[in-house]
Amino acid sequence: MDGFFAGIEQLALVRWLKASFVAYPIVNALHIMSIGALLTSVWLMDLRILGAFRSLPQAPFVALLRRTAFAAFAGALVTGSLLFSVRASEYAAMPIFLAKMTLILLAGANFLIFIRRAKGGDEPAGGVVTVLAVLSLVLWTSVLFAGRFIGFLN
Repeated sequence: MDGFFAGIEQLALVRWLKASFVAYPIVNALHIMSIGALLTSVWLMDLRILGAFRSLPQAPFVALLRRTAFAAFAGALVTGSLLFSVRASEYAAMPIFLAKMTLILLAGANFLIFIRRAKGGDEPAGGVVTVLAVLSLVLWTSVLFAGRFIGFLN
């Protein structure tokens, strides 16, 4: 597996990203922007589902935030993959990185379950949907913290 990650680090795009004075900081900034948009949209969506912002109709508000979250997640996925590629061997061996990836998978699974269970009404959700919204807040916030720890635990 080490050879696979070492191979990623030797790709032409990755070598260019490492050598460029501006590319890596730009990708890093775009990753931070994507994460900010993702977490903001997730938090607002989950809080609305839990009953906050009642003056805003839930169905269109959540639909808008869901689209924003998808776009932000796509941006975070692309930029995060590029950031990973620069030090793939090192990151793949870090327990905190593996924890972050696990948390992202759990948050994604939670979201898929939520989509199947959520109703489109304007009233606060109850039961399972409430638990899923709270779990979403915890999981995505944990992803953020795990991601920040990657830079400090190596």
